[in-house]
Amino acid sequence: MRTDLQPLSIIIDDADIAEWMNQGLPADQTSYENAAILIYCLRWPLMVDPQGQGLRWIKNLFTDKLVTLRYNSKGYLDRVETAVRRGDTLLLECIEENIDSILEPIINRNLIRKGKIVKFGDKEIEYHPNFRLIMQTRLANPHFRPEIQAQTTLINFSTTRDGLEAQLLAEIVAAERPDLEKSKFEVTKQQNEYKINLKKLEDSLLARLATAEGNFIQNVELVVTLERTVNTSVEIEQKKLEAEKFSQQIDRTRELYRPTAIRACIIYFSMNDLSKIHPMYQFSLKAFRSVFLKAIDYAEQNEDFRIRIDNLIDAITFASYSYIVRGLFEEHKLIFTIQLLLQILTEKGEIDMVELDLLLRNPQETHAGSPVEFLNEKAWGSVKALSLLPIFHGLDRDIETSSKRWKKYVESEAPELEKPPGEWKSKSTMQQLCILRAVRPDRMLYALKLFVAEKLGKKYIESRAADFARIYDESSKSIPIFFILSPGVDPLKEVETLGKKLGYTSQAGKFYNISLGQGQEIVAENALEISTKEGHWIVLQNIHLVRHWLPILERKLERILEIGQENFRLFMSAEPTADHSAHVIPQGILENSIKITNESHTGMLANLHKALDNFDQEVLDSCSKDTQFKVILFALCYFHAVVSQRTKFGSIGWNRKYPFSSGDLQICIDVLRNYLEANVKIPWEDLRYIFGEIMYGGHITDNWDRRLCHNYLETYLNPTMFEGDLYLAPDFPLAPPLDYKAYHAYIDDKLPSESPKLYGLHPNAEIDFLSQTSEKLFRILIEISPRDTNSNAHGQSGTISRDEKIRNVLEEFQSHMPEDFSIVELRARADERNPYAVVALQEAERINNLLREIRQSLKELDGGLKGELAISSEIEILQECFYLDIVPIQWANRAYPSLYSLGIWFHDMLNRYREIENWTADFQLPNSVWLGGLFNPQSFLTSIMQAVARKLDWPLDRMCLIVEITKKQKEELQNAPKDGAYIHNLFIDGARWDKQSNLLIEGKLKELCPPMPVIFVKAIPIDRLDTKGTYDCPVYRIKTRGNTYIWHFNLKTKEKPSKWVLAGVALLLQI
Repeated sequence: MRTDLQPLSIIIDDADIAEWMNQGLPADQTSYENAAILIYCLRWPLMVDPQGQGLRWIKNLFTDKLVTLRYNSKGYLDRVETAVRRGDTLLLECIEENIDSILEPIINRNLIRKGKIVKFGDKEIEYHPNFRLIMQTRLANPHFRPEIQAQTTLINFSTTRDGLEAQLLAEIVAAERPDLEKSKFEVTKQQNEYKINLKKLEDSLLARLATAEGNFIQNVELVVTLERTVNTSVEIEQKKLEAEKFSQQIDRTRELYRPTAIRACIIYFSMNDLSKIHPMYQFSLKAFRSVFLKAIDYAEQNEDFRIRIDNLIDAITFASYSYIVRGLFEEHKLIFTIQLLLQILTEKGEIDMVELDLLLRNPQETHAGSPVEFLNEKAWGSVKALSLLPIFHGLDRDIETSSKRWKKYVESEAPELEKPPGEWKSKSTMQQLCILRAVRPDRMLYALKLFVAEKLGKKYIESRAADFARIYDESSKSIPIFFILSPGVDPLKEVETLGKKLGYTSQAGKFYNISLGQGQEIVAENALEISTKEGHWIVLQNIHLVRHWLPILERKLERILEIGQENFRLFMSAEPTADHSAHVIPQGILENSIKITNESHTGMLANLHKALDNFDQEVLDSCSKDTQFKVILFALCYFHAVVSQRTKFGSIGWNRKYPFSSGDLQICIDVLRNYLEANVKIPWEDLRYIFGEIMYGGHITDNWDRRLCHNYLETYLNPTMFEGDLYLAPDFPLAPPLDYKAYHAYIDDKLPSESPKLYGLHPNAEIDFLSQTSEKLFRILIEISPRDTNSNAHGQSGTISRDEKIRNVLEEFQSHMPEDFSIVELRARADERNPYAVVALQEAERINNLLREIRQSLKELDGGLKGELAISSEIEILQECFYLDIVPIQWANRAYPSLYSLGIWFHDMLNRYREIENWTADFQLPNSVWLGGLFNPQSFLTSIMQAVARKLDWPLDRMCLIVEITKKQKEELQNAPKDGAYIHNLFIDGARWDKQSNLLIEGKLKELCPPMPVIFVKAIPIDRLDTKGTYDCPVYRIKTRGNTYIWHFNLKTKEKPSKWVLAGVALLLQI
């Protein structure tokens, strides 16, 4: 057999490919293979075709012989039945993951009665032997049922990089050198015709020879025909060679434009990956092409060809970037920009993949105690991991020996603006980013913006509001505008303003504004029909509320958007959901629309102005008690800005997110006016209750958040506010009674620069939040990175493939898996009357359940990798988790809340196993219990009360826990206490514990979540509890807080408890 044999050449030849290309098939190898499979497959083909390229080719291939139906369209089953009876070629478009079971006998060709009948629903219909079925889905990554995959031939028609590059190259050459592209088109068409004619002549020649009778040499007519055929064949072959030569000359000129097509490809596929971040980020190839062609027109002309190419690349990049980012949320804009930049640099060969993997993953050496006080254990672990690479060899020793220089760099306010000390300042930008991420992860967002500015330009990091008038110019009758809504923002005001300017108003009967909900679908359909015909504007608000109607809307839009009057415009809005399972907006609507996100401004300055903008001078003068009303109104505006913006600090801000809106503030002001007018004295308690428990508190579902809201109101609304002594924040006194303009001027003049202190938080809150945000950014970058460019993993001896990394992780886990606990044996040795023994048994049972789940998963993955088991979706998910270093969901469901990456999580799980193993050896209470190492820490804390209750015969429901913070570490303890228990490995968030004074005090700058000493916990009757001089501190399992709350401890303090409430101080079991 020939070593260079192509299997495809056995099925098809150049003539087939040429004909398909003339019919619109993309010119790349994958498309040729797909077409051949579709034509010759025995099972019905099922095309995965998100961009619709396969669909266009199929329609051109079969032309009027094709019957096209949309899955789930009105009456489509009747038309399927007709097609089966008549023997049509049926194209079923836009099928979904769950295909209607009524179609299965047809898909599977379950014929009965000698192959003439097929069951269709509750009836039997005649099956024509010429019937043919082709199915197409627009889903990019569908998960069909196994039986559907077995019954069909799955063909992936998704756009390939080579195919798209060829198409975009043709379009840019057509725009820049239409003469060249016209010649290329004509030559290609000629070449294809020559190939087709040559094939026909060869077939004709063979057919004549095959049917010739007797001695064909004596058949003069046949010999003459054969000679003529051969001469014609030689002539065509000569013309074909000439055409190929001319084509090569054209291609050499076209190749000069290839860098622009390559850049556009990079942008398109980076854009396509955004749907992995959020389901609202759906973009079509058609819309991208439109932006691409407009950018070519806008690119600056230049006679120097190289400069012109650079101008084209810059114009295409920035136009596409601007089109994409205006439909992204702020938190995702930098992610997309970095992803785009990394792909561009990778294409240029300017990135070392090992260094990129280091930057994205930030590996850490575990159990590496930091020898320098300015780096915590986590940061030092990252430094040690970096030092294992040859390029960073000696970094750890240099930090130890040159600690003064490194301390200055690490503790710098903006280390991203400086270079690392010593020899490290000569490292590349990527290498310096790796170092910065290890020692100061909180500055990575700023460092990445500088990286983008250096490589792409400052315009890619400048935040600018979208010009709605310009966006409107880009829209058309067939391109709607889609607003992705955010709390507290009404983007439709801009639509009304522009409509009024252009004469489209509801008064003139040319503007329809329909807020969708129950029963509004018919109204919307009628308004759509009228607007399409008359050329009016229509706004469909909150389309996410009519989930069942959205597929109907999608089909209706496909029809009416093409036939609408030129002035017709459609505007839609919907609230987003990040959960793919809860996402309801059809892909077709999102892809074909211009998407715009409108988010409220961040920061106290902008939000305080915005809160005040809800009112005017007339409102300020509307109460007879002028002074009191104005002062309280301003305080409430500040309160509104604080509670709205505190969310940006993550879990230390609020345990959960709440949709506070300007409507809450406006109602509070109305209530304030009424109460002031109706009462001689200000009813402080009533006002705080209405504001904190009803208006704003109506949104709040967490009790600790409710306490926070109440403390804010007690701080801002009290009798001292009229004495001039009340400060809303450090260096920001409450404003006296002023007029409307003066209040705005007061904010601009007096409000300090943005800082966590404006919200009552410690400066560390921002550092911690920025660190978490950068971690999230890198995690998302890893998840969306193309596997072909992100297949390398960190290692001392170069790089390893994705499969090798998965295999290594699997083998490491298998080699360290412990045996299950023998519960029967443990029960036989345990005294089940002892509450502590019961807790130990329960923990052993829980970790057994987790170990069994892990062991089963590892076994299935091992079998899948060896080819012994079919790769199921569960195994695929497990592989992805191993590669991305994420804890698989099936393990997490049987485990405990944790924010660790997979590797650290597994070793943490082994530590928990050893802890239980030591405890169950003799069932004696450990000297100190690792509270965070338990599956159910609440049960252990409850067992402390149970033990004392049984010993002293106290009622359990009348008992509580108190804590005493010792000055000891775990290693210093010799025995467990007689009553109560010692617990260790707790951390404090938002403050720190002073061992000298034994009090809760202000945290040190950059010291995040310092560890607590050993804590002694004991039980007492509730009536003996003394909370004076203490802060009621919630205890959470992990930093995300929320539903991981387990208990509350009273910690001693000299400060007012409200200070720690506003600072969000809490104890954590794990960081």
